[in-house]
Amino acid sequence: MQLTDVLIHLDQKIDEIEKENLVEQLRNVDGVIAPRFTNAKAHLLLIAYNSDTTNSATLLNKVKDKGYNAQLVGL
Repeated sequence: MQLTDVLIHLDQKIDEIEKENLVEQLRNVDGVIAPRFTNAKAHLLLIAYNSDTTNSATLLNKVKDKGYNAQLVGL
């Protein structure tokens, strides 16, 4: 298993319930280990995942499919 992190920037503010729902939906993606929003910057979503199973483009598309404007941020 190859663990990798990706940072996704959301362009809009979302409330705590929306954050919890998005995190829960990402947990259901095969290969996702730990999706979470950062405490210091609430618009940044950090996702730890198994890169043997999924990839950053797939995760970004999952976020966009939920209607959010988002882009990958280089780590």
